[in-house]
Amino acid sequence: MKEQLKIYNTLTKTKEIFNPIDKDCVGMYVCGPTVYGEPHLGHARPAIVFDVIFRYFTHLGYKTRYVRNITDVGHLENDSDDGIDKIEKKAKSEMLEPMEVAQFYTEKYHECLKKLNCLSPSIEPRATGHIIEQIEMIEKIIKNEFAYVKNGSVYMDVKKYSETYNYGVLSGRKIEDNIDGTRELESQSEKKHAADFALWKKASNRHIMKWNSPWGVGFPGWHIECSAMSKKYLGENFDIHGGGLDLVFPHHEAEICQSYAADLCPPANYWIHNNMITIDGQKMGKSLGNFINLNEFFNGSHTKLDKSYHPMVIRFLILQAHYRGTIDFSNDALVSCEKGLGKLLKSYENIEKINCEKKGFVIDDLEKIKNNCYSALNDDFNTPIVIANLFELSKIINTSINEKTTMTFSQKELVKKIFDVFLFELLGIKKMVKNINNDLSKELMKLVIDLRDNSKKNKDWETADIIRDKLSEINIQIKDTREGTNWSLNE
Repeated sequence: MKEQLKIYNTLTKTKEIFNPIDKDCVGMYVCGPTVYGEPHLGHARPAIVFDVIFRYFTHLGYKTRYVRNITDVGHLENDSDDGIDKIEKKAKSEMLEPMEVAQFYTEKYHECLKKLNCLSPSIEPRATGHIIEQIEMIEKIIKNEFAYVKNGSVYMDVKKYSETYNYGVLSGRKIEDNIDGTRELESQSEKKHAADFALWKKASNRHIMKWNSPWGVGFPGWHIECSAMSKKYLGENFDIHGGGLDLVFPHHEAEICQSYAADLCPPANYWIHNNMITIDGQKMGKSLGNFINLNEFFNGSHTKLDKSYHPMVIRFLILQAHYRGTIDFSNDALVSCEKGLGKLLKSYENIEKINCEKKGFVIDDLEKIKNNCYSALNDDFNTPIVIANLFELSKIINTSINEKTTMTFSQKELVKKIFDVFLFELLGIKKMVKNINNDLSKELMKLVIDLRDNSKKNKDWETADIIRDKLSEINIQIKDTREGTNWSLNE
């Protein structure tokens, strides 16, 4: 099974048979969030995509080290080398310490990923915890004459680098592409070339987060942190580097430059990138102001949402598209996913209703469905094909019950095993989520909320609070908004 796995490698633009450096181990580094705001759907996609990949490597028997970082310094606005740090800006607006902001939103990120049933990575390093490693790597790059110091800042000499190595090997961009449209920035004159990027920046008086370095007081560039942390935990050369497609340039291209410049070898053999989530045809993201927070999906409080959606519906939405394809957000897509997932979960419950005899009717399709699911995952982690086969299995279950046909005990056990392995273990859908599209439950909750709203209108605050607290005890969260009261199930 291991030998059949193929992965689309952004580096070569082809699907390649996966050959790990160590035949029994996999090292995978994935770029995590910059923690300065609420986690949104754009954060959920890479988390879920690489969670499935992590699960599948583990299922295949690999000892997998999954490293996903937290960026808590150095990521400036507009992904540039100038301007204010995104976390510092948030800290100043809220009158907080930057680390308060980073800690608060890191916890928010973890809470949402737990609801989405994402496994924790093996290691989750923070950029601020690895300043020494970043400085050491920059010193190696300077020693190898691929970087230069200017006024307390250090820049990658991309033109010098390109004389030896292939700049643009990942993105296809050339040095000349960086000249067109380049705007004059505060430190543009410090750079030898428009394509050069900061490894270390001299801190101005306005910067809060800064450290001593051989070049003066400053802070690391955005790109160097991932190069330093991936090297520390996975080695100079490791198997997989992943992240969103928007990171191909400049972030991942810069990482490749830095690793060659410091260690004279590529950081990763395979580069995996998930595509974007769009809303009204435009990329969803905090910088564009068109994002929907994950908790807004869970409680239905966003104006673009018709109602709340269970975290497993969000996970199912993301897995119904191949990770390299785009997902365009709509309420219709969410409703369709809710119904589809409800059908699969109901079919799983119905397995117990199948009658068994020593001689059941022969179902050749069962082994075929199982093999199809493995083939799909081996073909660049094709989760939509897995889901399509699970719907075929659902039809077999329903036909068996409706037509009162029988299976053998082993056939019934295989049906259950296919669901257990592919829907729950590998796709990561929670088993305990039952009939999430239950109309009766919705009507009952509407009645409870109406009773609470009536208590509030009558200024019976005690009863309203009791209803809220009792619902919280059974993991039902209610939230009062201008448009009304919404509820969601916390699991």
